Amino acid sequence: MAAELVGVIGGTGLGDALAEQLTGAKFHDVDTPFGKPSAPIMVGAIGQKRIAFLNRHSKGHKLAPSEVPSAANIFALKKLGVHTVIGSGAVGSLREEIAPGELVIVDQFIDKTFRRTSTFFTGFGAVHCEMAEPVCHRVREVLIDAAKEIDVMTHPDGTYVCMEGPQFSSRAESLMHRGWGGDLIGMTAMPEAKLAREAQICYALVALVCDYDCWRPHHAKKGKQSLLQEIIANLQAATNNSLKLIQAVLAGEAKLVSEDCPCRKSLDLAVWTDKSQIDAANKEKLKVLFE
Repeated sequence: MAAELVGVIGGTGLGDALAEQLTGAKFHDVDTPFGKPSAPIMVGAIGQKRIAFLNRHSKGHKLAPSEVPSAANIFALKKLGVHTVIGSGAVGSLREEIAPGELVIVDQFIDKTFRRTSTFFTGFGAVHCEMAEPVCHRVREVLIDAAKEIDVMTHPDGTYVCMEGPQFSSRAESLMHRGWGGDLIGMTAMPEAKLAREAQICYALVALVCDYDCWRPHHAKKGKQSLLQEIIANLQAATNNSLKLIQAVLAGEAKLVSEDCPCRKSLDLAVWTDKSQIDAANKEKLKVLFE
């Protein structure tokens, strides 16, 4: 497929909304060396841009964060020809000034996950990708500029703490995450961002703020059901806002795919193993990543 295919990873709500706008939409069932992706990938066009949408948690939100096959997801998108991915995901806010319903264009991560496949290169060799700037600066700037054109409160940066889950934080953990300098807490962005870098894909993330994490006490008079309904309403509002942002990006003239971006050359200096020591079958299996 053409290199101008832009990947979008998100939830069911975002996928349903995009599906209504895609023309010529087709679903692709992609095999990878890391198994099947979360769901068939929906490919179509919005205006002049071709989109490949992947539902991170599968239809009906079947997959818990630790069960999301991020390696298969990123590999499948790269195999289809995706060189830029815009991810979206729900988060809790660790800062008073970042309110539910708002968006954050993430620029940094703290990775606390430990049960997930976080590299493509186990058994291949020693591969060390640079992660000082874990998201694509160029695509972030496109998102930031597009956010100025819509009536949605969008924070231009933020540090995302990714925890393993599926349980939420204790209050002590939430306060610790704030002390670390975290702005957001979530369960899905890692190792997705790391794998995108290993796949030489430009990656950016729009975080959808659903609530304040438990560092901030809930209103004493609110019951559990009313709190849940409030969080769901916040998620819906944030999803609608993220759709506005993504629509603005796709409608704009800014280039989302650039073969000259440093992200597209992230493996140039990353493979430390002598090429003669890398198994030919492994080279063939992972050749998609090097394209």
